[in-house]
Amino acid sequence: MKDRSAMRLARLQQALAGGGTLPLGEAAQMCGVSEMTIRRDVAASDGAMMLLGGRLVMANHYAPVYDLDQQQDSHALAKRRLCEQAARFIEDGDTLFIDCGTTLLPLAGMLARGSQLTVVTYALNVANAVSLVPSVRLVLLGGLYHTTSHSFGSDDMSAAIKRLGINRAFISAAGVHAERGVSCFHFHEVAPKQAAIACAAQRLLVVDESKIGQIRPAYFAKLDDFDVVITDGDMAPSPENGGPRIVAA
Repeated sequence: MKDRSAMRLARLQQALAGGGTLPLGEAAQMCGVSEMTIRRDVAASDGAMMLLGGRLVMANHYAPVYDLDQQQDSHALAKRRLCEQAARFIEDGDTLFIDCGTTLLPLAGMLARGSQLTVVTYALNVANAVSLVPSVRLVLLGGLYHTTSHSFGSDDMSAAIKRLGINRAFISAAGVHAERGVSCFHFHEVAPKQAAIACAAQRLLVVDESKIGQIRPAYFAKLDDFDVVITDGDMAPSPENGGPRIVAA
């Protein structure tokens, strides 16, 4: 039995060798066993693989836990510099999509008082900060509240975002990889991120250097889906007529 388990684990590791994730159901079908058997195999393994949100991932590609309080303190000065650069793109009258997490939280405090802006967000911490700027109109997208990321998720959130005229979408990420694309920790964030990217007139990715080269469980975009990348990390300038513009913070 142990030999069969080892063979299944080896097959799954081979399937995940290039990165990304594998749904538990597909893993079970691939190995010709039940999902419970795959769960037991992974639990009894050496920790090379792990289950996140019903998906198998290679443990060395992912951080095991997303801690919002820890992220809040991490690279705080860098995040403020990134948001200072991001704020320069905002024009009076814009409708802005501001993503969840901690990277873009300082941006809420940089919105000019008296300006005619609308902010769309599904993040409670961002909404709380924006609510302190009286002249800014706030659209908070609701649904099921996820404590881990202080954000909401719902089945109809994408449709709600696409009904809005968004001038600029400021998107955060937990991982930016040259081959594996842009990713985050939580699968409920994928739909609103993709909807904002699809309908915004300008798409801006804002990431500090700790995210560069990382792969997280939930893929949501290619790097080329963005018009601008604002970062303090080491990213090669995009080629002319292709790829996003790189703005150093």
